[in-house]
Amino acid sequence: MTDSPPYSGLIIDWGGVLTTDINSSVRRWADRYAVDLSTYIDIMRTWLGPEGELEAMLNPIHALERGEIEVPHFEEVLAGELSRRTGTPVVAEGLLARMFDEFEHAHDMNALVRRARESGIRTALLSNSWGDFYPRDLWDGMFDVVVISGEVGMRKPDPEIFHFTLERMQMQAAECVFVDDLPHNISAAADLGIVGVRHVTYEETLTELEALFGINLA
Repeated sequence: MTDSPPYSGLIIDWGGVLTTDINSSVRRWADRYAVDLSTYIDIMRTWLGPEGELEAMLNPIHALERGEIEVPHFEEVLAGELSRRTGTPVVAEGLLARMFDEFEHAHDMNALVRRARESGIRTALLSNSWGDFYPRDLWDGMFDVVVISGEVGMRKPDPEIFHFTLERMQMQAAECVFVDDLPHNISAAADLGIVGVRHVTYEETLTELEALFGINLA
């Protein structure tokens, strides 16, 4: 008799995994709306870097992802900072909607998640949200559990949101595999005993998941 595969739960990120990669999507947005990309990147580095950890007022990204501020507030702060640094006015209203319009559906990865669930693997979406720009109408029959950071007041890589997701799945960390495109989120999951797979391409992620779950997911 063969042993059962050790993993039976799949936790997966949205942006950059179930969509086109974040860098190319943001680049298209910047090109389309004449946003200075290098300035935008510098702002993100400031807010997400060590100095952004010192004061909440310096880190609106964390506040947005935890649902502590609303999208219009974040858009005003981001547009104001872009305008201040470049000297060119940036329209705040709809700023994030325009950005997320450039995130394309990754059909291959979404189909992979569906095949995993149809194979008996329990699936969960775990996403840090910048507002509700998700294609929820495409998720029917895809996930057993959906955890959106702004709806639960927690964010990756904080351990609390991983524990919350596992509780919702009714599973243990050692039973689950987590797919994300950001190394620090993978490391946070690994610290809790969840096996991490960093998503770069569909082919690489497919190969790793097939090896971990011991089934054909192609």
